[in-house]
Amino acid sequence: MPLPTRQVHLTATLPQARTVSQRWDAIDVARGLAIAAMIIYHFSWDLSFLQLIGTNILQIPAWRWFARGIAGSFLMLAGFGLVLAHAQGFRRNPFLKRLMRVGGAALAVTLATYFAFPESYIFFGILHCIAVSSVLALPFLRLHPVLTLGAAAFFLVGPWLFTSPALDAPWLDWLGLGAADPVTNDYVPIFPWFGLVLIGVAGGKLLLTRQETLNLARWRAANPFSKLLIWAGRKSLPIYLTHQIVLLGILFGVAQIVGPAPSAACRQICLMQNGDPALCPSVCSCILQQVPERDLWQRLLANKAAEEDSTRVSRAAQQCMRQRAPS
Repeated sequence: MPLPTRQVHLTATLPQARTVSQRWDAIDVARGLAIAAMIIYHFSWDLSFLQLIGTNILQIPAWRWFARGIAGSFLMLAGFGLVLAHAQGFRRNPFLKRLMRVGGAALAVTLATYFAFPESYIFFGILHCIAVSSVLALPFLRLHPVLTLGAAAFFLVGPWLFTSPALDAPWLDWLGLGAADPVTNDYVPIFPWFGLVLIGVAGGKLLLTRQETLNLARWRAANPFSKLLIWAGRKSLPIYLTHQIVLLGILFGVAQIVGPAPSAACRQICLMQNGDPALCPSVCSCILQQVPERDLWQRLLANKAAEEDSTRVSRAAQQCMRQRAPS
């Protein structure tokens, strides 16, 4: 005897619901790629911070957008993962367990950076945003994706509509609507970043309505590189918490051996002698064409240079200043 139409529908959809609520290799690969990009960015930031390279990546727009793209990918994946985790209904205990894990890690980041960088410690970075956004996004799991995308647009454009000096109080910095950005090494406030979480939620809900989703959910990595990315994606939190300790530890040791890059040392000396940040990059670029030796600049920075070395650099600086001066 054939099953009633409603029973046939349930028989077809329940296995798919169970499949899509399982862990997807495709999502772990995407998260692993984001982790790899994050390590590349932080490695470059560390080189710049320790003056192992002369470039200050924070002053280069492409690097800033690269960092924002990495943060945005983590947030959209967090929203997408929230939909998958609760595809069969809200699972309170797993949600609270994950929230405590992410929130605890965020607190650890705050404490560690407070002691390491007290003037620019991280009080609301990517982990803080993911933890708070996970709670704020819960009501949107029940809403239509179109409404969720509308709310996402609201948060994305919010900084252009609601920014005000009245919201500059430190206890409101987590909103991201103050007229001045706080001094911190990682700042991912609710406006506009929660909008990307909601895009992930809406995208997840839309994807789950498509038949192709079942094939994507069942895809399994077959090559070593993809499997490595999956491992990184599944270990993203411990990797995030430990990778900078490892990178800074190694590169700090390297910096003690090789010293600062010539361009970094030149700009540092230039700032001490002239105090004009706009002057130093162009003048140092000219000087380094004549005096490129790294060990010489290390001696100059340590005030251990021989008199002839100091004279050589001084003459090069005078020549570069004359070339720079308007005729």
